Order: sequence, then structure tokens, then C-alpha cells
Amino acid sequence: MTAVEVAVRAHAALGEGPTWDSAADRLIWVDILGSRVHTYDPATGRRTVLATEQHVGAAKPRAGGGLVVNLRDGVGLYPPAASGGSTGAGGAAPFRWLHHDPVPGRRANDAAVAPDGSLWCGTMRYDEAPGGGTLTRIAPDGTVRPLLDDVAVSNGTGWSPDGRRVYYVDSPTRRIDVFDLDDDGLPVNRRAFTAVEDGFPDGLTVDAEGGVWVAIWDGGAVRRYTPDGALDRVVPLPVRRPTACAFGGTGLTDLYITTARTGLARPHPLSGSLLVVPGAGKGLPQPPFAG
Repeated sequence: MTAVEVAVRAHAALGEGPTWDSAADRLIWVDILGSRVHTYDPATGRRTVLATEQHVGAAKPRAGGGLVVNLRDGVGLYPPAASGGSTGAGGAAPFRWLHHDPVPGRRANDAAVAPDGSLWCGTMRYDEAPGGGTLTRIAPDGTVRPLLDDVAVSNGTGWSPDGRRVYYVDSPTRRIDVFDLDDDGLPVNRRAFTAVEDGFPDGLTVDAEGGVWVAIWDGGAVRRYTPDGALDRVVPLPVRRPTACAFGGTGLTDLYITTARTGLARPHPLSGSLLVVPGAGKGLPQPPFAG
């Protein structure tokens, strides 16, 4: 495996949610506390920034263009023209709510698009109180299906290559859990997949072989686990707080990693940057939100 490189040098307070947008050949990621959606085209180096009016936990591409965003007060949609962003904060972009559900003291966190095109979106309380967060399925038409209602910090979510299992992280548990999926694609039979001792599991992605890659908050690394839960590979990082990872680039072979500066008295100079490990493995194509 080649060394870790800097894809985008940045000072994001809480970089999160890298997602490869295959239709546009670009990476989408967010700065949650900076209320920014970033895009990066590795072929040209072009970058855009879209300012959101609220803290943004995740942004994913839509099948018809544009973005679906997991915001503090719910899930909303940006049209294609707005999702191109700008190089500065600019004016307000066109936007509409798909699911508006404000709860005082709560914000959005990580989200992922399921194989059926629905959005599984997580929330958490700002104070990270146990039981204050949720995991919810938002259908393309905006229909809401609660999945979990006793979560502290809802984080990484990813599906096995055969679509029969889903992996999930509630970070303070220090576990990656796994569910089976029923005939409706809903999670059942929750159980521990693996435990994490040094640091906290955060965002994750699943590769083409079924391996689970997870960023370790306060652990300064990304780890890969085999489909049976055994630790297979460790990628040491120069930063203490990696937040999430995703495969992208030509052939989906490059592993992109978001990082955070928040809460660190003396952050590393690369904390808050977007990192990349070229040729790390082989990712799975990520479906766009169907709404």
C-alpha cells in the first residue's frame, strides 16, 4: 500500500462523510460545524464549496443531479445548479425540505444511501447524551421509517456486497454492529461485528471483497476488518481524529479520508484536511439517492 497523501489541504472543524459521485467523477464531503459541503475533482483539482444555513452531517448525490443533505433540522434537497457550489460562501442556494424534524439540542450526523436508493440518516445530541440520537430511513418520496431510537452518536453505515447485511456504528459503544436485512431491506438481528479498543469507530465503508474499513476517532488510523470481523489491515495517519473513509477515483481504488480539528488543543497541521491513500483497495459503487 502506498503512503498517505494530502488530497485537499483544509482546516475543516469537523470534516465528514466522503462520498464518490460517479456521475460527476468527484468526491463530496462536508465540514459539519463549518456548515459547508465541499466537492473535489482529483483529475482537474477543481474544488467547490456550498454554504448551508445549518450544520450539515452528510451530503449525497441524487439520481437526477443535485444533493440530498442531512441537516440539523432534517433532510433537504438541493437542485443540480446549486450543488455545483462556489468558491466562496455566496448567496443562499435553492433548497427545499424533504423531511423537517427540528429537535432542540439535536443535530444531523453521518448518513448513507441504501441499495434501494433510500437515505439512512443519523442524528445525535450536541452533548452526545446516550439515547438522544436516532437512525431513520427516508424514502425517495420523503416517507419516514424510524430504524433506531436509542442512539448516542449515529455514525458509519454500509452494506455488504451482496446486499444482505448492513454494518452500523454508534461510536460510544466502541463497536461495529451488523444487522441482517429482511425482505423489505430493513435491519433485523443486531449483533456485534467487532470491538474497537483504542479510540472510537466513526465513519465506515465496505469494499468489493466485503472488507469493512473504519476511521478510528482519537485512534489516528483507518482499519480494515475481514467479513468475519478479524482485523486485517491498519493504515496509520498523521492526524489524531480521522472521521470517515470512502473509495473513489478511477476504478474506485483510492481511499479518501476526512479528518477533524475540533476539540484538539494542538491539532496537527493536516487536521481538517482531506487525505487519500492511492491504490488502497477496490471499492463498491455507491448508489445515489433516488429522490
